[in-house]
Amino acid sequence: MVRIAHYLNQFFAGIGGEDKADAPFEVREGAVGPGRAILLETGDDAEIVQTLVCGDNAFHAGTDAILDAIVATLAESKPDLLIAGPAFNAGRYGLACGAVCSAVSERLGIPSLTGVYPEAPAVDVYRSRVVMVPTGDSAAGMREAVASLARVGLGLAAGKPLGPADEDGRIPMGYRKAVVTDVPAARRALDLLMAKLAGEPFLSEVALPKGAEPIPPAPAVADLSSAVIALVTDGGLVPEGNPDRIESSSATRWARYPVADLAGNHDPAFLSIHAGYDSQWVDADPNRLVPLDALQALAAEGVIGKVHEFFYATTGTGTTVTHAERMGEEIAKALISDGVHAVLVTST
Repeated sequence: MVRIAHYLNQFFAGIGGEDKADAPFEVREGAVGPGRAILLETGDDAEIVQTLVCGDNAFHAGTDAILDAIVATLAESKPDLLIAGPAFNAGRYGLACGAVCSAVSERLGIPSLTGVYPEAPAVDVYRSRVVMVPTGDSAAGMREAVASLARVGLGLAAGKPLGPADEDGRIPMGYRKAVVTDVPAARRALDLLMAKLAGEPFLSEVALPKGAEPIPPAPAVADLSSAVIALVTDGGLVPEGNPDRIESSSATRWARYPVADLAGNHDPAFLSIHAGYDSQWVDADPNRLVPLDALQALAAEGVIGKVHEFFYATTGTGTTVTHAERMGEEIAKALISDGVHAVLVTST
C-alpha cells in the first residue's frame, strides 16, 4: 500500500478563508478534505498517513522555515508519495504547492506532484522541476482533479517512468525526451506536411512556445521554372575553421558562403559546428543538411530557375528569440536584395 503525505492550505483544510490565511503550519494524522476524495480514487492501493496544513499568508511569510519543517516531518515519517493540492487557479496556494513539491522531491527524493490550472502562476515557476496535472480553474473541477492526481501519483510511487505529457495527462515540463522510432524524422515531417496540405488532422511533434506569434506564409511562387531558390540552414554548416566564428550554441551571428565551394566540398571542406546533434553524417556529406545536389538537379531539369549563388548558415540550439528574430530579418533583407524568390530552410 502506498503511503501518501498530503499538503493543504487553510481553506481546504477547513480552517477558514482569507481571514485564516495566517494559520500556522501543523501536521494532522490521516486524510483531510480533498484527501478523502483522493482515497476514493486510489481505493485500497493507498492511504494518507499525514496531512500537512499551512495558511497561505503564513507559508509565504516564512517560506524557508515552513519548507524546513515539512522536510523534517517527512524525513521522519518516510511516505512513498507527496501530493499537494489541488490548488486550481489560486495564485499563492499554487505557488506554495509547487515549492513544497520541489523541496520534498529534491531534498528527500520522495516523488511529488500537484494539480493546478494550466495558466496559474505556479506553472511558469515550477513546471520544469515539479510534476503537475492540469485542473479546472476552480474547485468545481475537484472530482476530475483528484482522479488525475491519484492516477499519476500512484504511477510515480511505483517508479513508473514519465512518458509524453499528453499521454500521461500532465502539464508539459518544458523538455523533450529522445525516443527510438522506426520512422525517420524526414519521413515523419513529410507525413505531417502531406496531412496538412490535404486538410487532414495532424499533430506537430514540436509544440509552439506559449506567446509565439504565428507567421502567415508568403504567397506561393507563381512560376517555379523561373524562380531563384536559396538555401538557409540553422544546422551550423560552415567552412572548416569556422572563419566567421559562429557560435556552436546560443548563436548571435550568421554568415553566407558560395554554393560553388559547397558543391566541391574541398579547400576548405564544410562541416557542422552545431552543438545540438551528432553531425558526423553531415560532415561526411553536407548535402544531407543543405540539399544543394537535389536543388541543382531540379534546376537542370527546368523545375526551378536556378539556385542562389550563396547559402546562409547559423546555429539554432539555445538561440534566444531576440537574436533569432534579428538574424532572420537580416538574412531576409539580404535575400530580397539579391532577387531571391523562395527559400528552402533546413534544420537538424
